[in-house]
Amino acid sequence: MKTNKITRRAILGRIVRFAAPYKFSLIFSFLLGLLSVSLSLFIPVLIGRAVDMMTGPGAVDYDGIVPILYAIAACAIGSALFQWLMTAANNRITYNVTRDMRRTAFRTLQSVPVSFYDGVAHGGLVSRVISDVETVSDGVLLGTSHLFCGVVTVAATLVFMIRLQPVVAAAVAILTPLSLFVSRFVASRTYGYFKEQAEVREEESAFSEEIISSQKVVKAFGKEEDVKRIFREINARYEKKTVRAVFFSSLVNPSTRLVNSVVYAAVALIGALFAVSGGITVGALSSFLSYASQYTKPFNEISGVVSELQGALACAGRVFEVIDAERESPRSEGERIGSVRGDVELCHIDFSYRKDRPLLRDVTLSVRAGSHVAVVGPTGCGKTTLINLLMRYYDPASGRITLDGVDVSTVAREDVRRNFGMVLQDTWIRSATVRENIALGKPDATDDEIERAARAVRAHSFITKLPDGYDTVLSENGGSLSAGQRQLISVARVMLTAPPMLILDEATSSIDTRTEIEISKSFERLMEGKTAFIVAHRLSTVRDADLIVVMRDGEIAERGTHEELLSENGFYKKLYDSQWRGAEIGEG
Repeated sequence: MKTNKITRRAILGRIVRFAAPYKFSLIFSFLLGLLSVSLSLFIPVLIGRAVDMMTGPGAVDYDGIVPILYAIAACAIGSALFQWLMTAANNRITYNVTRDMRRTAFRTLQSVPVSFYDGVAHGGLVSRVISDVETVSDGVLLGTSHLFCGVVTVAATLVFMIRLQPVVAAAVAILTPLSLFVSRFVASRTYGYFKEQAEVREEESAFSEEIISSQKVVKAFGKEEDVKRIFREINARYEKKTVRAVFFSSLVNPSTRLVNSVVYAAVALIGALFAVSGGITVGALSSFLSYASQYTKPFNEISGVVSELQGALACAGRVFEVIDAERESPRSEGERIGSVRGDVELCHIDFSYRKDRPLLRDVTLSVRAGSHVAVVGPTGCGKTTLINLLMRYYDPASGRITLDGVDVSTVAREDVRRNFGMVLQDTWIRSATVRENIALGKPDATDDEIERAARAVRAHSFITKLPDGYDTVLSENGGSLSAGQRQLISVARVMLTAPPMLILDEATSSIDTRTEIEISKSFERLMEGKTAFIVAHRLSTVRDADLIVVMRDGEIAERGTHEELLSENGFYKKLYDSQWRGAEIGEG
């Protein structure tokens, strides 16, 4: 994935922009924090007054102390209540921000070109959208919960201390920020470690997804021990990066606590000297020590926030790399067209996935509406690439493709793809009911329409034998359905949308011959009166096509009907003979 590096300041700024829509909730949260801190900071004042009412043995003003105790209890309860409300508000804000980030990242993944996914580990993308956003959530929640209160506590406490004794307050104000310098010094070195940790976690997620989805292949080739060894190696690197990141981030809190303990001791010593000289009362000294403790506490919390933010920012940067991925033009951008007749022209098409490796060269093809065109050839000759260009998953490097005489590069992708029905070799079945899977392309279809589509492709019979018929919930990839049954559901899905053009890309290559014959009958019903492109390795499935296009090394080597191509005794005949008579395919 090609990405641009983003600085931490820019990352933080973008997180703030994601939070901007919830500014009123943030203000409300800040006011709740202000009320909570104000009440908690008033408690030391009350305690100091109570202490001053205990002037000696037998000289305790109980009548004056009791109301103070009630006031202390009221302040404590009120502070806790406002703190709880603020935390609830911050939880909501954090959820909204991270939800919006995840939604934006996922929306980007739906609008990037297909080429974006070439060579990208899909499990790694899942890690960024799910795990990395979750880490951002934890960091932002901790930051909003502690930072608000921390800043308010520091400012308010300093005001109270200045009112009690300006000289001692000045000493506290000068010494305490040392903890911030310590935390910043350590945190600046942890960001890189957290970023490396996230990258290894992405690699681990990608590998896990790849192996779990390919268990049959792993077991078939006896690779269980190999994949376990590779996973252990990745895990070991993840452990190393994590331990290093956590070790350095864990230095922040003890370091700041040490600085703050020195500050507290200095305040106690200076305050005691002032108390002995009569500069302040014992109760005021008691209040001052409480404030000194509360003043240093936010610095410990803020240092923890800074440490957590390093991980959150590192993960947020990776999420923003996905969000910033180059998008293809919107599906609806371009000339709008309705249903087409199905005349297709490919004019001098050149294309390559990599500039140094040309794939299609000067491909020219004219297809009349209603024609059935088969595209055949050896693996890697460009058959599927030709289909990808028709669907505008990619655009040609040169040349043009027209649909009813209109250049498809000027047509909205949405309209181009809506005019094609596509059945692939690898059928995609959602974790949903049979009914919802058939209605994928037409969600508003009635039950009668869905059943008619299933009957038309001969899928109704096996569907009704499922436990809940059309309401049977299928697991991912179809669960216990056979390859042929999954394929029939895919065909019914296309039959329901009734597009004017069809693409069948190796649609029967993964099923047995008997099932292929049954599905071929469904295809015949499906293709009636429609322009159809049939990509196939089995030449037995394309003998009745109106036109057979033979691809070889990225070029159209031959074209014609089955009988015409056999009579030419060329490359097609060699392909045909290799399947039916076991002849070797020559390179001449």
